[in-house]
Amino acid sequence: MKKSNSIGLSGLAIVASSVCTATAVHAQSTITLYGIVDAGVTYVNNAGGAHLYKFDDGVSYGNRIGFKGVEDLGGGLQAVFVLESGFRLGDGQYGFGGAEFGRQAYVGVKSSQWGTVTLGNQLDMTNEFVSVYNISASASGYAIHQGDFDRMNGDRLPNSIKYMSNDYAGFSFGGMYSFGNTTGNFHQKSAWSVGARYEHAAFNMGAAYTQLNNPFGIYAFDPYAMIGTKTFLGQPTVSVDPATGAMTDLYSASSFPVDKQGAFAIGAAYTIGDLMLSGDFTYTTIKGLGQTSHMQVYEAGASYSFTPALMLYGGYQHTSFEGNHWNQGSLGFHYLLSKRTDVYVSGDYLRASNGVNAVIGYGFTPSTSNTQSDLRIGVKHSF
Repeated sequence: MKKSNSIGLSGLAIVASSVCTATAVHAQSTITLYGIVDAGVTYVNNAGGAHLYKFDDGVSYGNRIGFKGVEDLGGGLQAVFVLESGFRLGDGQYGFGGAEFGRQAYVGVKSSQWGTVTLGNQLDMTNEFVSVYNISASASGYAIHQGDFDRMNGDRLPNSIKYMSNDYAGFSFGGMYSFGNTTGNFHQKSAWSVGARYEHAAFNMGAAYTQLNNPFGIYAFDPYAMIGTKTFLGQPTVSVDPATGAMTDLYSASSFPVDKQGAFAIGAAYTIGDLMLSGDFTYTTIKGLGQTSHMQVYEAGASYSFTPALMLYGGYQHTSFEGNHWNQGSLGFHYLLSKRTDVYVSGDYLRASNGVNAVIGYGFTPSTSNTQSDLRIGVKHSF
């Protein structure tokens, strides 16, 4: 239906092949095709009151196919671009609301002296500097922080201009601004993000702050589906049929009107031989309808390499929001069949406060109780 989607992934591969052939004449330019495919079977003990066995994909890592290019401009300058599409392996449909390049799409200039400036749909600074410390998500791709309120799931800002510094003795930093493109209102639907990272020997840490004004599209709020609470910012999120007890999500079709989402995140990791210890803390402010609430997440965990091919990841999260609490544990075994192919088994267990319908990582239908658990077997291949 949309002309912008008519080329499809196969068409893009043909275009990339043609470009690669053309650039072979110019040794200073390169085009790279890359991607990840992930699929498996997941069991959930309580999804809307019933057991669930499902084929699911893009869990360990999001499925993607991408093209990135570099052209040497001379004088220490390079032109760079990335076009990256997310998709569902199970049905072949585009992810990210059907966007053809929903994962990333940008072009810019990189300097060997002052860093990189890019423009387009791009990963925010929380992803660039802090998301790596979400060790639970390394154990299980479902184990993002509650509702992804703090944007630790690797999120993007559209219509953005972004700066990333070079590395200065282990220190790097960046910032970006996302235009709302709303006529007559420069603030509405805009966003900004800043962050920094430091690495020295076995230690590294990062911090970031990301703010969205009037979150919309794939980042709009559906509170019950996201965290399973029946109220949010003082408003009901569900209606209950008095005769049957059946619940209806009030914001599944039209999003909850959030004015501001501001998320601060900090994390660190330390490696001792085959053991890596990791932790993070996030503090998120949500404003809407004249009300303000705060979510706090504490997370700690570790990874251990038994052999170069066999790794164990584990993480624990504690979340508090509007008087409710969530405790979640995640565990995952990953076995590398090769440098590019990984088979894994993972699981999560979540317990929320009484009265909250537990939902792991905004990934399933909320449970009909305050607990939910999952078990998954999957395979991931990168190219």
